[in-house]
Amino acid sequence: MSNLDSTLAGHAVPKAGASQPTNDGLDLIEDHIIPKLDSDFLDYFTNVVAKKPPAHEIPIEIVRANPQDHRPPCALDTSSGYDRVADYVVSSQDGASIDVRAYHPDPAKFGPGPYPVHLNFHGGGFVLGDLHSEASLCLSMREAGVVVVDVNYRHCPETIWGKCIQDAWAALNWVRDSHTTININPTSVSIGGISAGAHISIVLQHMARDAGITLKLCMASVPPSTDALSYQYYTQSPFPSFHEFHRGPVLPWKRMKYFGKHCFPQDKLAEIKKLWPDWWLAPIRASNWKGLCDTYIRTAECDPLRDEGEAYANKLIAGGTKVTVKRYIGCPHTFMYLAVLKQKHEYDRDAIEALRIAHGVQPVTI
Repeated sequence: MSNLDSTLAGHAVPKAGASQPTNDGLDLIEDHIIPKLDSDFLDYFTNVVAKKPPAHEIPIEIVRANPQDHRPPCALDTSSGYDRVADYVVSSQDGASIDVRAYHPDPAKFGPGPYPVHLNFHGGGFVLGDLHSEASLCLSMREAGVVVVDVNYRHCPETIWGKCIQDAWAALNWVRDSHTTININPTSVSIGGISAGAHISIVLQHMARDAGITLKLCMASVPPSTDALSYQYYTQSPFPSFHEFHRGPVLPWKRMKYFGKHCFPQDKLAEIKKLWPDWWLAPIRASNWKGLCDTYIRTAECDPLRDEGEAYANKLIAGGTKVTVKRYIGCPHTFMYLAVLKQKHEYDRDAIEALRIAHGVQPVTI
């Protein structure tokens, strides 16, 4: 079985008074959380995750030197050997080159195109991830009859936070401008991502509205909608789930602090806040909630980010946006990366169905 991602996962430290983990590893999870977690996840946690060092203890230099050891279980190298997969380079606003990978659907099922297109922004706390990270999810989503364009935006700390948004925006515009090159319909575009990628997606949702770009769907999974990575203490969050799961098995507070120190170091925080609109850091603080595209928000029951993701959905609903919200019961933050979970396969089916409906895709007979 593949390693659980250092990308977004990370497990809690032992509870106070526990000198060493027990053999089953469950003492790494707060007692009140264990009954809520899916039994298949608990098996995976004790057999795989608990046997590894906590992800927040691994220096970023080690991760950068050995990326293959720190990718999620769903990671896949699709750079060769896969049909209808091609790489391109996008120029960002400052001239930086951004790699993207396009996954085309089967023309025997969906005709010759032009196809709808869905942009995917991977998770990783704005620090980790690449075109391998969610490749298997991209292969799955193209079964909706859409071209999936996976975007490898720039990461912190090598690049200051906020460039990721500019890179994503450049990719969105490149896709629309390159519609003949990649055989897509520029009037049928959707966006989405997981965790950090979901944050990017919901920012782009507002930017697209402001620029007069119509999107078919924003599909944001386990989205952070606040600037929690800049918090000094988890108690700064107003959301109950943040407190309830701050010592959970995936994305505990210590893991968030790991990402935060690379994205929003305290000595650079004031500078970063001056560079970008406040709502880029915390989309839930956006001022205009009118005219936004249809949205599909997916959250996980045992995720510290659950409540802020659902609060973002409620803001959309209040602004008149058509919103679907689904909470996956018994699941931690990165459940969609784990093939051992039935909810992961449900998640994949849900994504395909949501994209088909949003883009009006029907299989064709050739």
